Amino acid sequence: MLSCVGTAVVTGDKALLWTDGRYHLQAVAELDHNWTLMKAGLPGTPTIEEWLAIELTTEDHVGIDSLLVSAELFERYNKALLKEGIALVAMTENLIDKVWEDRPPRPLAVVFTHPLEYSGKKWTDKVQEVRVAMEKAEAIAVVVTALDEVAWLLNLRGSDIAYNPVFFAYVIVSSHDVRLFIDQSKLDQSCRDHLMVGKAGGVKLYGYDEVVASVTDLANQNKPNKIWISNKSSQRFSQAVSKDQCITKLTPIALMKAIKNDTEVSGMRSAHIRDAVAVCEYFAWLEREVPKGHVTEVSGAHQLELYRKEQDNFVSLSFATISSTGPNGAVIHYRPTVETDRALCAEELYLCDSGGQYRDGTTDITRVLHFGTPSAYQRECLTRVLKGHIALCTAVFPDKTAGNRLDSFARSSLWEGGLDYLHGTGHGVGSFLNVHEGPQGVGIRSSPEPLQAGMFISDEPGYYEDGQFGARIENVVLIKPTETKHGPKGKTFLTMEPVTLVPIQQKMIMFELLNEKEIQWLNDYHNLCLDIVGPLLEQQGRKEALRWLRHETQLIG
Repeated sequence: MLSCVGTAVVTGDKALLWTDGRYHLQAVAELDHNWTLMKAGLPGTPTIEEWLAIELTTEDHVGIDSLLVSAELFERYNKALLKEGIALVAMTENLIDKVWEDRPPRPLAVVFTHPLEYSGKKWTDKVQEVRVAMEKAEAIAVVVTALDEVAWLLNLRGSDIAYNPVFFAYVIVSSHDVRLFIDQSKLDQSCRDHLMVGKAGGVKLYGYDEVVASVTDLANQNKPNKIWISNKSSQRFSQAVSKDQCITKLTPIALMKAIKNDTEVSGMRSAHIRDAVAVCEYFAWLEREVPKGHVTEVSGAHQLELYRKEQDNFVSLSFATISSTGPNGAVIHYRPTVETDRALCAEELYLCDSGGQYRDGTTDITRVLHFGTPSAYQRECLTRVLKGHIALCTAVFPDKTAGNRLDSFARSSLWEGGLDYLHGTGHGVGSFLNVHEGPQGVGIRSSPEPLQAGMFISDEPGYYEDGQFGARIENVVLIKPTETKHGPKGKTFLTMEPVTLVPIQQKMIMFELLNEKEIQWLNDYHNLCLDIVGPLLEQQGRKEALRWLRHETQLIG
């Protein structure tokens, strides 16, 4: 498949793919006859361990690459299969690698520093905060395996994974040193100076493949002291340390990274303003060019990227643009190709989900446009999506509320109309890091990690009519404290503030479905878009985009 998040299971005579609702339509279109699609999350679809328990017999063995499965998931599979007498084998050799003859080599792009003007905190100060958390947890070391945590901790960025400014590396932080496991050819002198390599308190460098042995030695030499290895890390690391010696909760870095400091918050705001300029110009261009009949999903996505490249601090896209019209819009994570490319026209809805990586922030926005006259049903669907979007954005909730408790805010209006969607409602967003950042999120299956002030998440309910259209509205929002009328003394309540600043097409809105507060929110939001983005459009001489912005932000009611 072109892109997918899923798990493949292969037996002697069967091959199956489990993937969630974001990829069901894509999988149907792209899998060949050798594969069976298992629609994870739908009634009647067994889990992987349930299917294996039925398909296999006692004393069968199931192999799994221990480097590619988390300790948490390995334990779940193992517990279920043991009940059936089936052995789960943690393999150190990947069988796919043995037959993947044209596998590309690991990237060797040079890593670069993320300076204080964007990070807001020195890496040495971050390490000290990690050590404070280690002391509280009575751990002698933290093993850092998540690439965005490595990048954030050391104030470094890279380009090893498309659209994500991270690099292949591991870190071990102990009470007396910091070890970086990386292909050292990726570090130029500026990075070495930044990391104070060879100096007191500086980072010690090791080969990328030395990390598992280093973890094993650290554990063996320090028994019975605790090693902090999150169960989100791969099973290969967890099995290197005895269970009674392992702290398996999320690393302290995960939460430190998720809660942005003042510099990061300011950078995210600035990045979204410049990004809005590019998106507004693109939408104005579409209004002019689509009627001419030559704009396609692929050419449109390319044009949007060109507009983003004109903005200061642009580095790359934050993911492959989902430029989808008509039935392709119903494929939640659609990616246009030469084979699927479809012309934009006045008869179909156009869904555009896109984002950029800027040195000061990461963006992600979805809007739906119609270049002719939308049907009443399309308008109702989009309006119910909008009502859910507003409900979540304006929700007031206690500090440290779990994200999965807020999901129904975004779905309620859709449920009233008998509609729903098969993806999460919101994901965390990094600061010039991964556009999908954990541990925070909102959704039925989201992590129960509590939401806190300073986190950025997406607010993106949607609806998808198979074979017809997709409707989704997505803003990145900042979680922040808010005042309440009767809040108990000392208790903090939170709400959300949109930092994405692009208007929602008014012809797609069925205003009679909106209540007074929702209309007020929409007017206030559109005024914010005009007041903040308008001056920059004018400053940059983007007159057509400014006219489009003014038209789409006219007051309602």
